[in-house]
Amino acid sequence: MSDLNDLGDEEFGDGSDAGDAGFDDSLLDDLRLAAGILDPVPAELRQLAVEAYALHDLDARLAELTFDSLVDAIPVRGATDPPRMLTFHTGDVTVDVEVTAQGLMGQVLPPQPANIEVLSGPRTGASLTADDMGRFTSDVAPAGPFALRLRAGGEVVVTEWLRA
Repeated sequence: MSDLNDLGDEEFGDGSDAGDAGFDDSLLDDLRLAAGILDPVPAELRQLAVEAYALHDLDARLAELTFDSLVDAIPVRGATDPPRMLTFHTGDVTVDVEVTAQGLMGQVLPPQPANIEVLSGPRTGASLTADDMGRFTSDVAPAGPFALRLRAGGEVVVTEWLRA
């Protein structure tokens, strides 16, 4: 019986052969090269990936989307192009945002001054400042995916990414 086990190990291998690992690495390298030539990653997608990774900030707290008028609100009859209302929450910080075709406005609660950066994909995000009441506005509406990064009271809060 032990002869059969020995034969099976020699015939099929147990994956510990060093030559197999080199073969797999070279095959993967060849496949990566072929994919890079035949189907390269678009520059915009690569930039989005870099920015998404840069967003990963160990000191930042993620503000969860708790209300989205597209999902949670009852439609108003006769309203054309109503503003999109968003509420993000983390710990003791809440951010209310209204997004329209004309821009966005919002408030940080509890009211406090804050620096806010609108992150919007491959483009450089707009920098906003919330006043003492926590209010902020922008004349530019986000296009495509966006998130907000708030710096207030020594802490950093980042919202979830959403499509405008």
